[in-house]
Amino acid sequence: MHASFQGILRLRGRPAVSYDQQGLVFAVAMEGGAIKLFDSRHFDKGPFETFLVGGDTAEVCDIKFSNDGKSMLLTTTSNSIYVLDAYGGEKRCGFNLDPSPTAMEATFTPDGQYVFSGSGDGSLHAWRIDTLNKVCSWDSHIGVASCLKWAPRRVMFVAASSVLTFWIPDHRSPGEAAGVQEEQVTLTQ
Repeated sequence: MHASFQGILRLRGRPAVSYDQQGLVFAVAMEGGAIKLFDSRHFDKGPFETFLVGGDTAEVCDIKFSNDGKSMLLTTTSNSIYVLDAYGGEKRCGFNLDPSPTAMEATFTPDGQYVFSGSGDGSLHAWRIDTLNKVCSWDSHIGVASCLKWAPRRVMFVAASSVLTFWIPDHRSPGEAAGVQEEQVTLTQ
């Protein structure tokens, strides 16, 4: 396999970066709460859109687009999660987490209707975006889950710290913990 160098963007701080699902746009979260959107075919011309995440100047740990490309999810070092309109930057909603010694990641469900995240107290949380309601919270069984990923074509996600857990949400029992099936795998170095 061979890869060719395409260019370089010089940025301050430690930016967080994400591509949209089509790979045409990438977002760069900068220090001070600035989000810059670039056309990946013409990134050398600079961002085509820049907006600020008003009120929170904490460093962005993670940024990602929803599968439908309409929303962006930011996780900050101030233990906040924001859902933004992907192309206008308007804040649609925000959620707060318990403080954590490690950077945490939040994730959209594949349908983009919910946000899942770990928290500093070792719990996992799920919120419905359109109602802003927390729909469930449960013990992660692994301490602070710093990484969450959804399976692209299955209703299953993994949470990781030094241990990896697999979760399948239970739609048959609303309000109950979402972990019907859980399997732990200990990671070794």
